[in-house]
Amino acid sequence: MTEFSVLGDTTEWQKDFERRLRTRYTAAGLAAAAAESMLEKACDGIGDWTVAEITDAGNRVGHVAVVVTDRGGALAGRIGDLRVDAAHTGRGHERAARDWAEGWCAQHGARLLDIRLTEPAGELFDDYGVRGQLRMRRIGSPPEPLDGVTARPMTHAEYPEWLASEKVAYAGDIVRAGALSPEEAVRKSDRDFAELLPEGLATPDTTLLVLEAAGEQIGTGWLKHGYLDGVTYGYSLYIQERHRGKGYGRAAMVAGEQATLAAGDSALMFTVWGGNEVAMNLYTSAGYQVVEENRSIDLPRPAA
Repeated sequence: MTEFSVLGDTTEWQKDFERRLRTRYTAAGLAAAAAESMLEKACDGIGDWTVAEITDAGNRVGHVAVVVTDRGGALAGRIGDLRVDAAHTGRGHERAARDWAEGWCAQHGARLLDIRLTEPAGELFDDYGVRGQLRMRRIGSPPEPLDGVTARPMTHAEYPEWLASEKVAYAGDIVRAGALSPEEAVRKSDRDFAELLPEGLATPDTTLLVLEAAGEQIGTGWLKHGYLDGVTYGYSLYIQERHRGKGYGRAAMVAGEQATLAAGDSALMFTVWGGNEVAMNLYTSAGYQVVEENRSIDLPRPAA
């Protein structure tokens, strides 16, 4: 029978958790310094997590870690870790730990529960909706530009219209992924853009591109260089709707990869929101691996 005991001292668990997470980030292609930055972010607030030892007939078989926090006035839970030792997998302990985590978070007032996956979890979280994926690809050599597509710096005259459009699109992505309400998404969009582009086009380590084909604008790109050590983050590589289905999505990625190398970075990273299957398929075909995947479910679960 699977049982759970909340730990008073989580030191040994935390050391093991950090070791496992560091290994996963490195395996995903992140350099050591970038992996440490990701680890620091993933462990933010870890001292507030509740960690339970999973046991079977008195023998420890793994750990599960949970936390409930206030997000904009609503309580949300998170499964920070769910680990069953290899020798004990496939015996129902994983599902029991998931159910325990859901129950614990619901009892502490959470109405939403999310989990960050850094490795495949089988069918355990299949009914959790995908909220977003962090994808990355290391760029070994300069990619060849696609015929007929060029990328140039955005002008000051083009910037205001681009900014307004991107803020609306970003808020829409958040809502479609089920992360926030429309009103909350708009507020988050306003805050994030003010923080990320404080000097507009002149914001340091930032590239804003206009993509053109046959003398016509077909899309835009927004990249942050040095987001992590050696990593450029693509906030947006956008192709206008009327130009989609022509291979320009891959052309936009090539432009982003060229800008990445030109800035001295060696890897390009994106977030793709849940529900955007077209982008997910494009990134997969272009060799962008999933570094993290965020999933969530509403609490409490409906009665069976």
